[in-house]
Formats: sequence, structure tokens, C-alpha cells
Amino acid sequence: MLSSKPQLPLIQFQSERLTRAELIDLYSAMLKPRMIEEKMLILLRQGKISKWFSGIGQEAISVGVTKAMQEDEYILPMHRNLGVFTSRNIPLNRLFAQWQGKASGFTKGRDRSFHFGTQEFKIIGMISHLGPQMGVADGIALAHKLQDEKKVTAVFTGEGGTSEGDFHEALNIASVWDLPVMFCIENNGYGLSTPTSEQYRCKDLADRGAGYGMESHIIDGNNVTEVYSKVSEIAESIRTNPRPVLIEFKTFRMRGHEEASGTKYVPQELMDEWEEKDPIINFENYLLENEILDTDKIQDLRNDFQKEIDENLQIAFAEDPVSSSYSKELEDVFQEFKYEEFTHFNEVENIRFVDAISQSLKESTARHENLVLMGQDIADYGGVFKITEGFTDKFGKDRLRNTPICESAVVGTAMGLSIKGMKAMVEMQFSDFVSSGFNPIVNYLAKVKYRWDQNADVVIRMPCGGGVGAGPFHSQTNEAWFTKVPGLKVIYPAFPYDAKGLLNTAFNDPNPILFFEHKALYRSVRQDVPVDYYTLPFGKASKIKEGTQVSIITYGAGVHWALEVLEEMELSDAELLDLRSLQPLDIDSICESVTKTGKAIVLTEDSLTGSFASEIAAIISEKCFESLDAPVMRVGSMETPIPFARELEKEYLPKDRFREKLQELIEY
Repeated sequence: MLSSKPQLPLIQFQSERLTRAELIDLYSAMLKPRMIEEKMLILLRQGKISKWFSGIGQEAISVGVTKAMQEDEYILPMHRNLGVFTSRNIPLNRLFAQWQGKASGFTKGRDRSFHFGTQEFKIIGMISHLGPQMGVADGIALAHKLQDEKKVTAVFTGEGGTSEGDFHEALNIASVWDLPVMFCIENNGYGLSTPTSEQYRCKDLADRGAGYGMESHIIDGNNVTEVYSKVSEIAESIRTNPRPVLIEFKTFRMRGHEEASGTKYVPQELMDEWEEKDPIINFENYLLENEILDTDKIQDLRNDFQKEIDENLQIAFAEDPVSSSYSKELEDVFQEFKYEEFTHFNEVENIRFVDAISQSLKESTARHENLVLMGQDIADYGGVFKITEGFTDKFGKDRLRNTPICESAVVGTAMGLSIKGMKAMVEMQFSDFVSSGFNPIVNYLAKVKYRWDQNADVVIRMPCGGGVGAGPFHSQTNEAWFTKVPGLKVIYPAFPYDAKGLLNTAFNDPNPILFFEHKALYRSVRQDVPVDYYTLPFGKASKIKEGTQVSIITYGAGVHWALEVLEEMELSDAELLDLRSLQPLDIDSICESVTKTGKAIVLTEDSLTGSFASEIAAIISEKCFESLDAPVMRVGSMETPIPFARELEKEYLPKDRFREKLQELIEY
């Protein structure tokens, strides 16, 4: 807890083990971001940048950690870590352009401040939700470990961020898997205006390491020699003996959370006492007293930095405002993927839907040596549906990984693997549980390519759907949660043949894919499926039945319900379209069918409000209006959570209502 009169010790710089050049380099590395910040605060008041999160007073942490790491080791910083970027020697004109929303910045004007990454400088920026970068660090570190690289990954968070579930999930995964990660907490006293006394009850945040069986340290975050020396020692130890380490840096935030918030809520005496502990002024005095630097040399450094700042600002200011085009913006949402068709031979076997999924997983894991499969109970146990049973014997536990129950950090880990050039699959034990991992999917995976040109090579498998009496938390079909989000591909097959071919394609595609697998179809639907490897394209619907009377458009279990109803009603002239792929969507096949029949009914297992069926109906109304002989009809489940009792579930699901609605449409 921060008191109004904290007992702050004098900074005791330990330089015996550091050379004169190292000491000067540390001072210079802190001075540069301080001078940039002072300039940015002026530009903020002039309206030339839109927002600023100040790290003044915390430079020793960013600089000390970065200098302690190797240049090819990844760092995941936050808002107050300008010293990370400058210590990695990122060209200032690009940083300034980033903050002004110019094209030569790292996000082409699509995101602001430090919300970006750069593979060139091995820096992976944060998103505003603060927590997901912790899991991403786990993924990068896992890749290092799997590739037998003696590297460490550093990830930053503030004391406020340690309350987020992502923090705890990421520490747990790193601990269980012995991942080489340094979790760096910058404890600067306040989360916006909330003091630490209202954020947590433990004496030191480093104490939390014990709960994860994790080594932890407390370091004076204003003492650059202590930061650099201790972090260097810890990092080298981790490279030799891979494991996670929690480091709490004690420091203080000398300016507002961001400049608009100010610091009126901070007692003035507290500000005064921490101002006396300024990391740069104190270190400068130390270097002067020990005749390591003189005032002339300091002024020379200041002059050089001022010149560099001014010159690079002029480059950024001179750049034209960012511009783009409709097509270019759309092109940058997904990583380019050139579909490669693998055809199969004639040998087939009659297998279940669940077997087709298992075959694809086995074939794709063998084909892609950099693919890691992750999920709860998927290793020796084979998963709750036994889809990966026996996989550990073939691929080992490094590539087939049981995860703790922490969906958010596991998705983040998958993103980190992709950053290191690997592929990842995450099995949600049930698609319902994806809500616990929703944020990194829709805010990290979906947006990362558009934001800073980093793809997310991740497949998330989603066992979904009702009809099995599993109740509200194991029976949802929640595809509409994701079809709304640009940057995600959503696949939803209805047959074993399609499931195998489309899942194989999913693992070839370098973009984030939600792959829905209906549980009720797992063991109830069989089909002749090629025994060898093959692929099917995304965005191409399958015409199950051809006709001219009415177009039935559906996917998943709805395809089988429609087939049953058509047989019961003895309707031989209805056209049945199985979408298979929801994003991308085969709009051409939908319009071709509706234009031919003049009548359309869209069937979904989801409830109708906000459903993907509603989107399809809107597309048909917009594009096929002149061909319609009747209103576009939709059929979905009841507007309630899905119930448990079989009798209630039967009433909830839309099969019987579909029969009535189809008859109504035919007679219209």
C-alpha cells in the first residue's frame, strides 16, 4: 500500500561490474526517450498528436530490461515503454509517423500510439485490453522452447493489469509448461486514479509468484544499474534453465494515466518524494560525481538527440496524410492465401463425422511439422470426444498439449506461436466455452493482420450444437458471434467428406479460422470418405438437391433436418444449398439458386435475432429482390437459452417449425 509518506531509500547505483561504456550507454539510452517525451508533450498541447501515455520517471525499467536482452529476443511492451523502442533503435521518423497516423508508421494509420508490432525489431505491442499480450508471450516462449532456441521473452504489464484474468492464466500456463518468460510488472502506484491499496491486498505483487510455483524478484525500478544487472543475470539463467520468472519493478507514475487525466488525485508530498528519485537526474549526478561523464559530454548528447528528434519530426510532418482505397483496406484484413487443391484417389472408407475430423487432424499434423495442437484433455485422454486418441504416440506431448482451463491465455499462446512462424490449433472443449477466450479472438487474432501486417495462423475447433440434451452451456451454436467480426473465417460443415477436406484447408490457410463441428453429427452421420489427404475450397457452397420450386439455404445440422423434412413431405423439386463456409460466403450460389426458384427459406439452429440466417435473408432481399415471388423466410430456434430436457429441447429446435414454414412458402 502506498502511504502519504513512503520511506524512499536513496538510489544506490552498483557499477562495479559495469564498464564505463556500459554506464554511459545506459544513461544515453534513458535520456533519449525522456527528451522525445518532453517534445511529445509540447506537440500534444499543439494538437499535433492525439494522445500520450507518459513514461517519465520509469525509463530505467524499459532501458534496463531491453539492454539486458539479446537483439533477437522478443519484448512485449506497453504504453509507458518508449525506452524499449528507442533502445532497439527503431527509426524515429517511423515512430513519429505512427503517432501522427501516417502511412510510414507501423499501422498505416489504422491504430495509434504503441498498438503495433514489428518483426524487424522483435517488439510486439499491446492492445487496449492490456491482458492478452501475456498469453502471446507464452506462445513466443513456447516456440523458442520447441525449436530448442536458448532465448527468453519479456512481457510488461502494470500493477493494475495484474488483476486481469489473462495475467493469472498466462502465469499458470508458463509455470506448468516451464516457459522462458520474464513477466515484468511496472508497479507505478496507480491504475489511472486507483491507488494500489484499492487494487490488491498482498504486500508485494512479487508474492503472487509463489502461488504459481514461480521464482520472483523485486527490483528498484528507478535504479538503472540494478535493473540492468539483475535482469541480465535472470535472463541468462532462464536461457540456460528455461522457466518463467516474475519481476516486480517498484517505481512511480509522475504524470497522468494519459495527459488528459492529470494527477490531482495524487498527494503532492508523494509526487515530491518520487520526483527526488528521478532515475535520470540521479544517475546523471552519479556519473558526474564519479567523473564518468562531464557536463560538456552531457550537453553533446542532448544536442545530438535534439537534432535527431527535430530532423525526424520534419520527415514525419512532411509526409502527406494517410490515404487508401476501399479495395486496399479489404485486402489487408486477411493474409493472402492461394488455395492449393489436393485431389484424392478412389479408395474410400465409410466413416463417421468424428472420424473425418480425426483423420484431418492426424494428416495435417504430419504434413505441418510446425503445427501444435492444444486443448483440455486432448493428449493421452484423447479429448472428451476421443478425436485425438492415440495422437501422443505418433506426435508426442510437445506437439499435442493438454492445457489448463484458461481459454483466453491459450488463444493468446496460439497467437504467440504464429508470431514465431508456427501454426496452432486450439480445441474448445465445447464451443460454449469460447466466451472465456472471446477477447483475444475478436480483438487480437481478428485484427492483427489489418493493424500491423502480422497474420494469426490459428485454427479454433468448436464442437457445437444441440440435439444431445446437454443444456444451456454445452449446446449453443454460436457462429454468429464471429461471422460479425472482420478478420475471422468461419467454417461449418455438415458431412464427413466436407469436414475432412475443409479442415485440411483450414490448416493450410494462414488466417484465424473458427471451425464449427456439430456434436450431434459426430457419431450419427456416416459417409464414404477418401482415405488419403485432400482439400476443399472455402467460400463454395454445396448443392445437395437441385430443384426449381424453392431454395432452402442452411448449414450444419440444418442440412440434415431439411433432408428429413423434404423426404417426409415428398418434395422432389426443392433446391437445397449447404453453405459449408459462412465467412467467406458463397453469395453467387445463393443468388443463382434464388433467382432460379423465386422463393427462399433460410434455416438455422441459432435463434433468429442477430443470427447469420438474418444476414443471408438480407443479402437475398437486396440482391435478388426482382426475382422473388414471396417474402424471404427465416426459421430458427426459440428466443430462449437452449434447455436441457429432451422434450423442451425438441420444442426449442426449429425442425418442426421449418416444416410448417416451408409449406407456407410453397403455398404463397
